[in-house]
Amino acid sequence: MIKKLRKMDALILRKIKKLHNRTNNRIMAVITTLGTGGMVWFAMCIPFFFIEGHLDTALNIPFGIFIAWLVGEITIKHLVCRIRPSEQIPDNEQIIKRPKYYSFPSGHSASSFSVVAVVLIRCNIFILIPVLILASLIAFSRLYLRVHYFTDVFAGIVLGLVCGFASVSLFDSIVKNIFQLQLA
Repeated sequence: MIKKLRKMDALILRKIKKLHNRTNNRIMAVITTLGTGGMVWFAMCIPFFFIEGHLDTALNIPFGIFIAWLVGEITIKHLVCRIRPSEQIPDNEQIIKRPKYYSFPSGHSASSFSVVAVVLIRCNIFILIPVLILASLIAFSRLYLRVHYFTDVFAGIVLGLVCGFASVSLFDSIVKNIFQLQLA
């Protein structure tokens, strides 16, 4: 089973490499940078502070990202210790700087899809669609740039969704019930 997954991972990266050209490389480098450190998602929270009934969204998004970071980056990555595909690529083929840490799961994908889960529950479809598109582009950029395998990205997406959904329940239980705050 593991052998088949590794073969699939390698095949997907080879197929995506066929899309490489100067323009796509620049676009994907910018897109991946949007997801670095969750900065685009933290910036997205700012308008929610000023939209009536969305203070819980503004506060829940960073909470979901924090949970995904804690589980994925701090725990799972250091248990699995998977080497990135970029470690096997010559320097002259690198599009972005090699990340320092382990590969599994993709932190960019986990943080992005934790936001998707929060927005799915807390917002309308007009907000969800652009968030889902951007999260998907960020996840794809990690494959395109060959800093993650498909299984890293897939696991990051699943982890992000689970952490995002869990963060809504935890947020509502802790903030709304324990502190008895009315945010909506």
